[in-house]
This record gives sequence, structure tokens and C-alpha cells, in this order.
Amino acid sequence: MTTAISDGTPATTAPVLSRRRTNLVFVTIVLGMLLAALDQTIVSTALPTIVADLGGGGHMAWVVTAYLLAETVSTVLVGKFGDLFGRKIVFQVSAVVFTGGSIFSGAANSMVMLIAARALQGIGGGGLMVTAMALIADVIPLRERGKYQGALGAVFGVTTVVGPTLGGLFTDHATWRWCFYVNVPVAIVMVIMAARTVPVVRSAVRPVVDYPGIVLVALGSSALVLGLEWGGNQYAWGSAVIVGLFAGAVVLLAAFVLVERRAREPMLPMHLFHNPVFTVCSVLSFIVGFSMLGAMTYLPTYLQFVDGVSATESGVRTLPMVAGLLGTSMLSGMAVSRTGRYKAFPIAGAAVMALGLYLMSTMGRSTGAWLESLYMLVLGLGIGLAMQVLTIAVQNTVPYHELGTATSGVTFFRTLGSSFGTAVFGTLYSARLRTELALALHASPGVPPSAVQSPQGLRSLPPAQAAPVIDAYANTVNYVFQWVVPIALAGFVVALFLKEVPLRDSARAGASDMGEAFAAPDSAEADRQLERAVGHVMQKAGNGGPVSLEILAASGSALTAGQAWALGQIHWRTRVRGSATLAEIARAHRMPEEILEPAFAKVTAAGYATPDGGRLALTPAGQAELDRLAAAWRHWLDDRLEGWTAADAEDRARLDRALDRLAERLLEEEEADPYERTAV
Repeated sequence: MTTAISDGTPATTAPVLSRRRTNLVFVTIVLGMLLAALDQTIVSTALPTIVADLGGGGHMAWVVTAYLLAETVSTVLVGKFGDLFGRKIVFQVSAVVFTGGSIFSGAANSMVMLIAARALQGIGGGGLMVTAMALIADVIPLRERGKYQGALGAVFGVTTVVGPTLGGLFTDHATWRWCFYVNVPVAIVMVIMAARTVPVVRSAVRPVVDYPGIVLVALGSSALVLGLEWGGNQYAWGSAVIVGLFAGAVVLLAAFVLVERRAREPMLPMHLFHNPVFTVCSVLSFIVGFSMLGAMTYLPTYLQFVDGVSATESGVRTLPMVAGLLGTSMLSGMAVSRTGRYKAFPIAGAAVMALGLYLMSTMGRSTGAWLESLYMLVLGLGIGLAMQVLTIAVQNTVPYHELGTATSGVTFFRTLGSSFGTAVFGTLYSARLRTELALALHASPGVPPSAVQSPQGLRSLPPAQAAPVIDAYANTVNYVFQWVVPIALAGFVVALFLKEVPLRDSARAGASDMGEAFAAPDSAEADRQLERAVGHVMQKAGNGGPVSLEILAASGSALTAGQAWALGQIHWRTRVRGSATLAEIARAHRMPEEILEPAFAKVTAAGYATPDGGRLALTPAGQAELDRLAAAWRHWLDDRLEGWTAADAEDRARLDRALDRLAERLLEEEEADPYERTAV
């Protein structure tokens, strides 16, 4: 296609796959996303049993935090490695690393070994998630990409929130070790499927990896989380170890800021914080992650110790929060898509989230199951309202060349918030529980300390002896939620400063997609984010009829739909296969030559194509018509992506070149897909 304008940068060539193979690739990708997302939360219901088995209750939060921190760093690195070595091999290596971490986690005989194995799992899990999103961009046609990526985001989100229920099932009916062992057979199937179905695609551009920035933010975050985790538990808050960790965290994070200001391709460009929408959304994303993962990690512990339910039932009892979260995510997304207004949702979400946390801080031994469910539902409603629009708002306001980085930044802050939330919840929980249990054991003499370390041991005690211990656990969890209420209220205040900018068509299309709410880690590449937006726009536009016919009409071309399709087949097969014959085209579409022959005879008779020794070739007139169609694609995209412009001419020119390439690829996909019959 002659309309593509090259900027001298070789682009990745995406293979054209059959519908069957595309679906097999998608199933493979979904398996990877499912495993990685599931292991964020599957252990929450198993934590009391794990602590009773391995000991080390003071390290309980690190079973979750180690995974999240390792995953956060991995998602930044793996996207670049996929460009360096090819995403197929990186996906497979991530699966092997994840499987190894799962095996070691299941075989752990100490809390330290389990935490180390969970970190290994997190490295593999982060690789699976970010590579899965990149593979979608490699193999799925542009006009369907929004649908597939939205489905993958929904899988990520739903799997994350139903993890506690599955963890409870394994803990009660097998052993907590099966929370990890279950990954192994699924991962083996996934690796085999990837080897057979996923095509090899490698970017022709060698990316620049911000290694210093990644190392500094990983060490700084880990030091800060470790200080929060150990402070008041292993060491006094004023001890040299804790003060040293906090001081080290400040130095490392300050160095990170300095490095990012000078890096050629920074992991997190500091000038993004000059954009008030990005700053507000990053803070809100941190608070949402803090509240969601923190609450989901410790709610099952409360339910098992205070209400005396099994691990399975404690997972089931958290489903009202899940239902509220999913429900308001979808409803707010649809409302934003229709109205184009989004500011009210994070404001209302933060307020409702604070209310839910406050209500949960009032729960106790006498609180009924229905009332607890109502409180959890309120919290879920607030989280769902607050989290839906954050990614959309950022993508709607940043310049084109920073779309990918800004999107990854918001996701990064949410994952970091999850890590901090789990650590802070754990610190508050451990410090308060030690005091409360000491008072409870003093009030119930004769109770062996070992009996209060597990839900099963607590349930074996006589009711009179168990009551003070149950109250100790209830008071502890209430204390934790009371401390988190101010954080949610701070989110409410921050949300008031969110600037509302009219939504572009691409943002409206993405807002109604539940996958955007969960914002699974995605590639930081701007081109890939642009392609995702194009997919959303085409999916929405296609609901009103075939986009190809709309473009043909707008182009002013004299071609009929059938002629345009025939010329596209000649061009595409000549470019990709080296030649185009009627027999080859018919065979590719599994149709008799007699059916297609009239269409090609018409374009030949009209002077758009000519038979050359049995091979079909475009004439200058035919090439001119295809150029006209490609230009129409370009204008169609440009109109619907209005506002995706940067402040200077250079960035606008870059966007123009990207749209030209997208128009060419879209035209090729319309011409090459044997399942797209609307144009014939």
C-alpha cells in the first residue's frame, strides 16, 4: 500500500491468523492471565491455616505483599524484554518461572521459604500479564482488539476478586498447598498451547530499558513496605533498623525521581505529574488498590476467627463486596460512555468506600451475617465507582506519545497501593492482635496459647473461654478498618480536584468496557495503546453497520464493494505472498473459483487489474483507487480520534504517521479476513 508514510522506524509485522488459530491463541493468553491474577488473592482465605501450619504470623502480610511487589517490577521489565527477544519466548519463560514459584510455594516448610517462593511467582505472574496484553496486540485484528482486550481485562478483574473463594475451597477440601499446586497442570497446558499456537513476533526496534529507574523504585518500595511491616512488630518504631529502612527508602525514591528526570526513556516520566488529571488519578488509584487488596486480604481472617466459618464459607461471604464492585464498575462505565461525564463517580466512590470501611469497623461477635454482607456490599459499591474511570480519564488527557506510559503509571500506582495496603493492614493487625490476645488470655485463664492461633483451635474451646478471644480478633480487625477510613476520606478530598475534560470517542468506547476498570498491566508503548483505542472505536462504530462500507462511501471511489474487495485481495496477496492468482484466492477463502471469477473479471474489464501470465496485478488506476480508500480510512480514524494530539508539531506529525500505518493495516485486515463477508 503506497499511502503509508514511513518515519524510518521499522514496525512490527503482525501475522494474519485464521479465526480458529486466533481463538486458540486467545485461550492460551486467558490461561496465563487467569493464573497470574488468581494468585494475587487466592491465599487470603488460606492465610490463617498457613500461619497455624508454618508459624510466623508476623510475616503473614508478606505472603501477599511479596507477590505484588515482584509483580510490579516484573511488569515494567517484561514489556521491554518482549520487544528485545520476542513475546512468545518471554511468555513461555514467564510461565516456567511462575510454575517454579508455585511448586516451591506449595512445598514450603517455613514462612520465609513461602515468601521467597511467592516473590518468584510474582516475577512470573507479572510477565504473564503484561505479555498477554501485548500478544493481543500482535495477533488480534485492530477492529476486534478492543473487544478481546476488554474481555481479558474482565478476566483479570473477576479472577482477582473471586480468588478468596477458590482458596477457601482448596484449603477446606484438600490443603492450602493446593492453592499453589493447582497452577502447575494449567501452566503446563498453557506452555504447550503457546508453543503450538502463538506466532513469533519481535519488534524491529530495540527498546531502551530504564534499568536504574526500575532498580531504584523496586528497592525503595521494598524498603518502605518492609519498614511498615516490621515497625511495631519485629522492631520498635524508633529502632535503628526501622529508621534506617525509612531513611533508605527516602534516599532511594529521591534518587529514582532524579534518574527519571534524566533518563532517555524513563519508566515514569516526572513531567506527567504536571498534568493534574494524571496526578489525581494516580493518587486515587493508589487508594483504591490500598483499600481493595487490604480489605480482601484480612476479611477472610475476620470471618474465620470471629464468625467461626470455614475457609470456603469465608470466601463465599466476601462475594457481596465482589458483586458491588463488579456491578458499579459496569453501571458507571455505561453511564460515562453515554454522558461523557466522569468526575462524579470517583467522588461518590471514595465517599461510599469510606462509609463501607467505617461500617465494617463496627462489626463484632454479635453482628449478623446479613448485616456484615450489607457492609461489605457498601464497600464494594464504593470501590467499583471509584476505580472505573481512572484509566479513561488519564488516556483522555495526556498527549499521544505518552498514552502508554501514563496508562502503565496509573496501573503501577494501583498495584503499589495494593502492596502498601496489605503491609499497613498487616502491621496494624499484628500489633493490635498481640495486645488484644494478651488481655483475652488474661481474662480466660487456662486457655492454651496454641488454641487461639487457628480458627479450628478457637472453635474447639468452650464458648465462655472462646468469647474473649473472639472479641480480641473482632476488636483487632475493627481497629484496622478504623485507621483506613481517613485514607478513603483523603481520596474523597483528592477526587474533588479531578478535572473533567470532554471525552473523546475512543474514551467513550473504552468507558463501557469493564476491562478498563481493572486495567490489567499493559504495554507502555504508545502505538499499542493507540491501536487499542482504535479497536474500541471500530467496535463501537461497527454496531451501526459495516465500517468498510461507510469508508467506501466516504472515499468518493467509483468502486463497488465487490470491486474494492477484489482489488484488496490482489494487492494483499501480492504484497504478502509475492503473487496473486484466482486459484490461490479461492483456495484461501475455501470457495470455488467459479464463484469469485465474475468479481475479478469485472475489475479486469474496468481497467483496475490485469492478468499477467496467469497472475493478477493492479494497474495504476487500481492502485489509485486503493490509495483513495486508504486515505479515507486515515481521515475516518483521525476524525474519531480527535483530541489525541500533542502540543507541538513534531508530536502531531508522529501521530499522523501512526494513523497512516493503522489505516494501511486496517485496510489489509478488511481485505484479507475470509470471515468478513460484508464488503463483498
